Amino acid sequence: MTPPIEDYALIGDCHTAALVARDGSIDWLCLPRFDSGACFAALLGAEEHGRWLLRPRGDLRARRAYRESTLVLETEWEGPEGSVTVIDCMPPRTIEPDLVRIVIGRRGRVSMRMQLILRFDYGSIAPWVQQMDGGIRAIAGPDALVLRTPVALRGEDLTTVAEFDVAEGERVPFVLTWHPSNEPPPPPIDADRAVELSAAWWREWAQPCRAGPRWRDAVVRSLVTLKALTFAPTGGIVAAATTSLPEQLGGVRNWDYRYCWLRDATFTLYALLISGYRDEARAWREWLLRAVAGSPSELQIMYGIAGERRLTELELPWLPGYGGAKPVRIGNAASRQLQWDVYGEVLDTMHQCRRHGLEGAASDWALERALMEYLESAWDQPDEGIWEVRGPRQAFTHSRMMVWVAVDRAIKSIERFGLDGPLDRWRALRAAVHDEVCAKGFDPTLNAFVQAYGSRLLDASLLMMPLVGFLPATDPRVRGTVAAIERHLVRDGFVARYSTSETQDGLPPGEGAFLACTFWLADNLILLGRRAEAERLFERLLALRNDVGLLSEEYDVQARRLVGNFPQAFSHVGLVNTAHNLALHEGPADDRRRH
Repeated sequence: MTPPIEDYALIGDCHTAALVARDGSIDWLCLPRFDSGACFAALLGAEEHGRWLLRPRGDLRARRAYRESTLVLETEWEGPEGSVTVIDCMPPRTIEPDLVRIVIGRRGRVSMRMQLILRFDYGSIAPWVQQMDGGIRAIAGPDALVLRTPVALRGEDLTTVAEFDVAEGERVPFVLTWHPSNEPPPPPIDADRAVELSAAWWREWAQPCRAGPRWRDAVVRSLVTLKALTFAPTGGIVAAATTSLPEQLGGVRNWDYRYCWLRDATFTLYALLISGYRDEARAWREWLLRAVAGSPSELQIMYGIAGERRLTELELPWLPGYGGAKPVRIGNAASRQLQWDVYGEVLDTMHQCRRHGLEGAASDWALERALMEYLESAWDQPDEGIWEVRGPRQAFTHSRMMVWVAVDRAIKSIERFGLDGPLDRWRALRAAVHDEVCAKGFDPTLNAFVQAYGSRLLDASLLMMPLVGFLPATDPRVRGTVAAIERHLVRDGFVARYSTSETQDGLPPGEGAFLACTFWLADNLILLGRRAEAERLFERLLALRNDVGLLSEEYDVQARRLVGNFPQAFSHVGLVNTAHNLALHEGPADDRRRH
């Protein structure tokens, strides 16, 4: 039986990441990159689809935690015969990716069990396994894995197993290393030294974090998670480490999130900048510029971690899915959708970078002008909207609002930084878009902005309206929208994106509450002066984190479980920004709407 999503912890090396279950099984790992085929895919099936179990024999109690401000995971197992600690980490990469596990005897003598099931290409390929000096080597196609350990290993039903005892003071290392199958294995590493270097690297990275004392631990953990979801060679930040974890338990809303979304761009930039991470913010901006380079009409809503555009969506029929949620998908067909909001995100991100001194090349403004010229000619066409509906295109209110953001930021770039552009023409366009949204996107009978022109449905994306400066939070229409969302889209205190039973999104109804939207509601409450309510909501969101501080995309209020891909960057970005909004006189929400 697949563990609950909240039973997993994350380890990674800023190239890829693994999920470690509370029972000591690594059930998800893609090598050598986030978007590579998984060699452990039990998360989306069963143990025969690949996993690495390392734990005591018998029923021992487990307690786990990260070392402070690091991604080094320590699980303590306690039983009547003794206790052990299992350390899991992926050291910062030097040559090829390593996954280190060390068993340390703490008290008495404990019998341990190890089971390694290697299955390349998402559980579909059983490799050839050969004994080698100090371990085994597994090969299939382009992939090879080497496991080095002093423990005696043996093959058993296409798996590798071991049983061994650990006494007080003993340390037993296991190091799993990937390398291209056409090359020799890289030299072995010292497991203990790798763990200490990894811990020191993460502590040094986390040390400059600017966060108030009240929620500092939560902010640091979220920032460490964002860093872990960053592909170091390019600066791209994946939306999550996983694919196809369902937004509804047993349902079909199962998508591949191992890519980089433009809709997250400005929120992510703020979370990094206001927390003191200019280098990461600059790398994210540079990834963004490389990814979007090309024809303005071909701007995508998401890209691969190196800026890849072709993210062809496929189904993997041999995997039964997490908890039976099928289909399992890799790739994402939404990458070919039209979403006008991404133009607003790109122009806003570039404007905020200028404001914060992250200057780029002169050609950057040429790109922005090209985006604006295309937007001028096409912005009034219907699109699929921020939530990537797989139903008919509509005139989504949020999309048109973000068109206004694009034009507004282009104008401000001219006004504040002396750049060249058709100022009068763009000012007229900005006013026209604003007037249209207010006239066609607002329903006086509901006293609220609605999901799309002519619709009477609500949409939580409209909580962004005061956050991007379209209208002030105190505007009666914004107040009415917040109140309507609180009445109709809030479930047990948490916000749904929209009504899946009424919106034509091309899918069966049902999904969890969307955590990023709930953080946006808290931000709106702050701007409305309802600070005590905002703090209570924020504390409730913090309480949804699992025991090691991680959040997924959504929360099922009935099952009281995390759902959706995990850990979710957008949720952790929301946590960081809302914490700063509560702690600072001018947090990200106030700064963005003002400037």
